[in-house]
Amino acid sequence: MKVILNKDVKYLGEEGDVKNVADGYMRNYLQPRNLAVPYNDATIAMFESRKAEIEARKEQKRKDSASLKEKLEQLELVAVMPAGSNGKLYGAVTTHTVAELLQKAGHEIERKRIEIPGSTIKGVGKFKIIIKLYEAQTAEVPLTVKAQIEGKVVENDKPAAEKAEAAAPAADAPAAE
Repeated sequence: MKVILNKDVKYLGEEGDVKNVADGYMRNYLQPRNLAVPYNDATIAMFESRKAEIEARKEQKRKDSASLKEKLEQLELVAVMPAGSNGKLYGAVTTHTVAELLQKAGHEIERKRIEIPGSTIKGVGKFKIIIKLYEAQTAEVPLTVKAQIEGKVVENDKPAAEKAEAAAPAADAPAAE
């Protein structure tokens, strides 16, 4: 069944889009919630008169998305996670963790819109998180994962074991006279 969407419908389309949907989906979900109307001459005429208004809203969403992208890309997120001396995290940095960090920074982003390379981060280091914005726009947010070993935050990206190895040869070096 061909329908015109009255409002944005997640996973289906945006207001004013013409879509083909199953009859039952239209009858049982879209129509009772006033999310869509049947595609006919009367509804086409109604949406033609609202076309400029709909396009103005879409343009506003694009502008909001562009300004959000600039703000997000200026952020530098830091996650402090419990880790072992080798730099491997006891847990993992997930989309939930990133969403909480973004919320603390003042940005309300849905977890579904956050993409972590490899789905989770299980070690310390610097990473790029991708956040899906409006349409095809995305923002890359730098994330630094720091280890918390025995209650102390390790500032350097090197795990504690590598630091110990680097310090050991310096102590064994012959003293200059």
